[in-house]
Amino acid sequence: MKFCLFLGCNMPAIRPDAELGIRLSLQTLGVEVLDVEGASCCPAFGTFPSVDEDATLAINAWNLANAERKGADIAVQCGSCYSSLKLGRYKLIHGKLEEINQKYLSKVGMRYEGKTDVRHIIDIMHNVIGVDKIKNSLRYSLKGMKVVVQNPCHVLRPSKKVGFDDPENPIALKNIVKALGAEVPRYSRERQCCGGAGGFAKHDKKANLEFLKKKLDAMKDEVDPDCIAVSCITCLMHMDNAQAELRKLGMIDYEIPVFDYCQLLAICQGHDPSKVARIATTPRDAVISKILRNKI
Repeated sequence: MKFCLFLGCNMPAIRPDAELGIRLSLQTLGVEVLDVEGASCCPAFGTFPSVDEDATLAINAWNLANAERKGADIAVQCGSCYSSLKLGRYKLIHGKLEEINQKYLSKVGMRYEGKTDVRHIIDIMHNVIGVDKIKNSLRYSLKGMKVVVQNPCHVLRPSKKVGFDDPENPIALKNIVKALGAEVPRYSRERQCCGGAGGFAKHDKKANLEFLKKKLDAMKDEVDPDCIAVSCITCLMHMDNAQAELRKLGMIDYEIPVFDYCQLLAICQGHDPSKVARIATTPRDAVISKILRNKI
């Protein structure tokens, strides 16, 4: 089993510990992790997709073709990267593939045949690797801990083109967190976006913080979780960093640590937390200490 890991822009630059967590946890599960050599931006929705569909598809095709050369599907954690590449692939193979190949990729000796697909990490963990194999890879567990999940918006909709889960009641991320031994309770704002999208987060910061506060308050008041599990770099950074701003402004008086799912998995597999979960604004030491006391 092998996948080309598509890193996107933010993770290698800002959260390289999350990248290492993904690499090590996949390798521990027997996955050969390849790199998409020559990869560019996906491109994200706030760039070319807003103004030039052909430029968007050309970049999509470039990234897909580079992975296709390795003979593997692309694995993506970032929700925006996943949706951009997945929707780009759909548009290419449903009408624009030859045009983009001839007009753009042929100029650099490249061609995308449409064979390489795009899979999100949640999809790979749940539907390719499976919860049993995940359980068998563990040395530590989240037993006795409550973990709430935040699904990346862009992996759920448009469900017929990018989805692998029920957009109204997604269960895959919950199931793979449960595989680590945690209780995964529901809360009322479970389907609310994290608010980390660039336009919202930057255009009206006050409204953005108030939006996230409602979600965090629901988690705290209804569940009081040990931590939040995400699988998107935007969710990870925004829900972690914004809590410090909310506390500074006196809008919240609590902390809920935020982890990428693969960070939790890597720690449970026995990988060094100081390497796979090193960077955070909201302290995570208490959660990590609990995990390391739960030896299997």
